[in-house]
Formats: sequence, C-alpha cells, structure tokens
Amino acid sequence: MTSSWPASVAALPRSPTSDPTLSRQRRGFWLRTLHQWHWISSAICLIGMLAFAATGLTLNHAAGIEAKPQTIQRSLVLPAPLLATLGDRQGGEAALPPTVADWLGHQLDISIGRRTGEWSPEEIYLSMPGPGADAWLSLDRESGAVEYEHTRRGWVSYFNDLHKGRNTGPAWGWFIDLFAVACLVFCITGLFLLHLHANQRRMTWPLVGLGLLIPLLLALLLIH
Repeated sequence: MTSSWPASVAALPRSPTSDPTLSRQRRGFWLRTLHQWHWISSAICLIGMLAFAATGLTLNHAAGIEAKPQTIQRSLVLPAPLLATLGDRQGGEAALPPTVADWLGHQLDISIGRRTGEWSPEEIYLSMPGPGADAWLSLDRESGAVEYEHTRRGWVSYFNDLHKGRNTGPAWGWFIDLFAVACLVFCITGLFLLHLHANQRRMTWPLVGLGLLIPLLLALLLIH
C-alpha cells in the first residue's frame, strides 16, 4: 500500500517566506528604496563632504600652514546727541541703542545689529569675532571716543572655522545639523546596501571590520 502523505505535503501551499518570487520582489523593493535614498543623500552631502574633508586636512596641519593676519584699526568720535542716548546703565550686558548701532555700522562698514556688549561706568566693549576673523569695539562713555580693530586671518582660517562652527551664528549651526543627518542617511543606507550585496562580495564585512578596527586601535594604543 502506497502512502499518500508525500503527495499531500507537496500539495500544501507554501508559506510566503519560502516563495522565491516573493523574496526576489521584496529584495528588489528594498534595493530600489535604499538606492534612491542613498543617491539622494549622497547628492545633498557631496559638496559638504568635500569641503569638510579638505578642511579636515588643513585643520590637521594648521601649524604648518602659514597665515598672514591683516589688521585694520579705526578711531572716531560718537556725536554728542547719540552719546546722550546711552543712558545711565552702570554695568551688565546689553545691546547698543539702535541709533548708535546704525551710526557705528555706517561709519565703520560693519553690522552690529542687536549684538550685546559689556557695559561699565567708563566704557562699552563689544567683542565681534567671526569665522577667520576677530574684531572688537570700545566706546568711551564720557568722551564718545570709539576704537575699533578688525583682524582677518585668511581664507584657510575662515574655512577651518566653518568646519568647527566657530563664531558662525545659528544659521550655520542649523546647516551643520541638517548636513550631519544627511550624512547619517547616506552611511546607514550604504550599510544596508552592503548587507544586501555581501553574498556576492566576500570582502565586504572584512573591509567594514577593518574600517572599525584601525581607528579603534589607534585610539587605544597611540592616543595618550
């Protein structure tokens, strides 16, 4: 007597996970989706990654890159009517009156806006650093004498400060955050693409492991 068990088992419907056509369709969907996000994030990050990589080199060799700072000094006197608008504040931090800030900005060709300064009974001091530059302004509250100095350290220093987000303001800070998110998307989608292609590329995971091992060993053994 021949058992019908094998035939009945063969007749049972296969589970979706064992269907090769469905598996290929699922793999194709994830490949298309990951490739799409990968190329979009890479396009967004391309120029930024080139700039940050280049400034990473200049920062790492900053001591060997010669800089020639250029300093500008200006002196002028605040008109008496504007001097009177300063009031009698004795100390603390506050912005200059808008009329004073506008007059100084026009005379010195700078933007002061609502930048806060350090007030004392004798003077008002404004520190105005920027990427690749340092500047300060001192205003004598009795005589109205204004001293202004601006030092520019060159384009390499400018881009190095952009890399570090030093004295760049909130807009650049937001850009760095969004750029970092795009880089994370680029790297994570790349990792999943490596996973999907790893069976055809045997050196995938050894190379990924090497990329982790080298900086880890350098940090543990050679950084003190």
